[in-house]
Amino acid sequence: MDIAKHLAVIDELCAREFPTGHGRVDVGTGGPGYFIAELATSGDFYEADLDVLEETEAQFDADRDALGERLGERCAPVGPISLFSAFQRSEEGEAISEPWRTLASHVPDLHLWKSTQTGRWIALGVSQWDRDLPFQLLAVVTDVDLP
Repeated sequence: MDIAKHLAVIDELCAREFPTGHGRVDVGTGGPGYFIAELATSGDFYEADLDVLEETEAQFDADRDALGERLGERCAPVGPISLFSAFQRSEEGEAISEPWRTLASHVPDLHLWKSTQTGRWIALGVSQWDRDLPFQLLAVVTDVDLP
């Protein structure tokens, strides 16, 4: 993992204007008020045994934590948050704002900071849509308040 490169992506997203519509951007996805950058993606696990899956998950968690330590030196930490209640409320029909609605469906928790320079939320999380699919290290930059 290249921490300096990932921090540069986050810095650039903090300074960039948000897209006017939802869709793909050069680093992942974005929309009004948010970016979700795909910093790293593992291979898939269709043929993998449980040990490989667990090792990969542990490595992605360690990478998130290492990047988070460096990010914490520059931003005000808010702490880890669970997106479980946002997921439940979304499933029950409540309108949850993006990017939180999408993240709640595949990222169980986020490590969260508030940029002291831009006022934007910055979050790091590890995503996995399904047991057989890849893990992703995600960085979220948004001005949309938490649900």
